[in-house]
Amino acid sequence: MTGTVAYRSAAGRWVLLATVLGSALAFIDATVVTIALPRIAEDLDATTADLQWTVNGYALTLAAFLLLGGALGDRLGRRRVFLVGVVWFAVASVACALAPTVGVLVAARVLQGVGGALLTPGSLAILQSTFAGDDRGRAIGAWSGLGGLAGAAAPFLGGWVVQVADWRWVFGINVPLAALVVAVALRHVPESADPGAQARVDVAGTALGALGLAGLTYGFTVWSEPGASRAVVVAALAVGVVALTAFLRVESRTRAPLVPPRLFRWRPFAGVNAATFLVYAALSGVGFFLVVTLQVVAGYPPLAAGVAQLPVTLLLLAFSPRAGAWGVRVGPRVPMTVGPLVAGAGTALLAGIGPSAPYVTHVLPGVLLQGVGLVMTVAPLTTTALAAAPDHLAGVASGVNNAVARVASLLAVAVLPLVAGVGASLTDAARLAPAHRTAMLVCAGLLVAGAVVAWVTVPSGSAAVRPADDGAAGGRPDPAADGPATDR
Repeated sequence: MTGTVAYRSAAGRWVLLATVLGSALAFIDATVVTIALPRIAEDLDATTADLQWTVNGYALTLAAFLLLGGALGDRLGRRRVFLVGVVWFAVASVACALAPTVGVLVAARVLQGVGGALLTPGSLAILQSTFAGDDRGRAIGAWSGLGGLAGAAAPFLGGWVVQVADWRWVFGINVPLAALVVAVALRHVPESADPGAQARVDVAGTALGALGLAGLTYGFTVWSEPGASRAVVVAALAVGVVALTAFLRVESRTRAPLVPPRLFRWRPFAGVNAATFLVYAALSGVGFFLVVTLQVVAGYPPLAAGVAQLPVTLLLLAFSPRAGAWGVRVGPRVPMTVGPLVAGAGTALLAGIGPSAPYVTHVLPGVLLQGVGLVMTVAPLTTTALAAAPDHLAGVASGVNNAVARVASLLAVAVLPLVAGVGASLTDAARLAPAHRTAMLVCAGLLVAGAVVAWVTVPSGSAAVRPADDGAAGGRPDPAADGPATDR
C-alpha cells in the first residue's frame, strides 16, 4: 500500500501520530539522559568514563546500525521493522530503569540504541510510502514540526522527572509511550516495502563499521581514566582504525553498500558532510557539558538546567522555515558559513559559566547567539546534503548525512572529556569548572572550522549544488565508477 492515504483523513492523522511518537522515543531519550547524569553518578557511584558510556553506549549502536535499519525496512517491511524497533526500545528502557549497577545500565543502553536504529529510519520511510504528492510534503513537514515540539519539551520533561521523582523514570516513561505507538501502528499504519531493494544486506560493512566505531570510542574513553593501560588504549584505537579502513574497502567492492562511495566524489556532498561532522560534534559537546556544569558548578536544580537551552529549540521552531527560504535565495554558502560563526561566538560566551552564575547574564546571551547561528545553519545544511546528490540517491544521501551527525556526537562525547581534562569524576566542581571552559572553547573552534569547510566546499548558488547527471541513460551515474557497487 503506497501513497494511498490522504493527509487530512483520519487514517492519515493516525499514521502521523504513530511515526511522530515513535521517532520522539529515540530523540527525547538521548536528550533527557544527559540531564540525569549527575544523579546517576551519585546513585550508582559512576565515574566520568561510566557516564560517557551511559551516553555513548546508546549513541554507538544507534550510529552503527542506523543505515542497516533503513535497509532492513526496505527489504522486510517498514512497519514491521519499525514495530520491532519500538518494542526492542521499550524492553531495553525497562532494563535501564531497573539497572542495579552502572555496568548493567550501559549494557541496556547499548541494546536501546539498536532499537533506536530500527525505529528511527522507519518513521520517515513510512510517511514517504504512505502519502503521495502534496500530502507527502505536508506530512513530512508536520512530522518535522511536531518532532521539534518534542525536542522543546524534552529538557523540561527530563529536568522535571529527575527533580521530582527519580532518574530511573527518565527511562520508565518510555514504556507507556511505546505501548501507544505499537497499538496505533498495528491498527492504522499500512505495511510497505521496496520491491526493487537488493536482496542482500551489507552485513560485513555493518559489522566493520560497528567494530571501528566501538574501537575508537573505547580507546578515547579509557584514555581519560586514571591509571589506564597505554597498551589497551593503543590496541583499541588500532582496532578502530583498521576496522574502519576495512569498512571503506568493503563498501567500494560490495554490490549493495550501506554507503555508496560515489556519493563522496561530489565535492559539495563531501564538504557538507564534513561541515555536518564538525557542527554536530560541537553541539553534542556543548550538550554533554552544559547541563552537567549548570548543576554541578553553578548549582542549578535539574529542571532549571534542563530548560537552559530551550531558547535554541524555540528559535529553531520559529525561524527555520524562513532561514530555509533565505538559503534558497542566496545559496547555501553564506548561511552555512555565517551560521556556525555566530553559533561559535555564543558557545565561546558559555565558557564563562562559574559558581552561582546568573542565567540572564552568564547563560542566556550565549544560548541565544548559539540558537541564531543554528537557525541559519541547520535548514541549509540539510537541504544541501540532499541537493548535493542525484535524485535517485536522495534517500541514501539523507541516511548518510544523519549517520555522520550521529558519529560526530558519539566521538565528541568520547574525546572531549579527555581533551578538556575532566578527570575521573564528572561531579567534582573544582575540576569540572576549568574543564568546561576548555570544552566550550574547543566546541567554538569546531564551529569555526565548520564555517571554513562550508565556505571552501559549498557552492554559492543553489543551482550549482546539484551534480550533473553523468549516465547515458536515465540520468544515472555509471555504476562501473565504483567497481561492482550498484544503487539499490
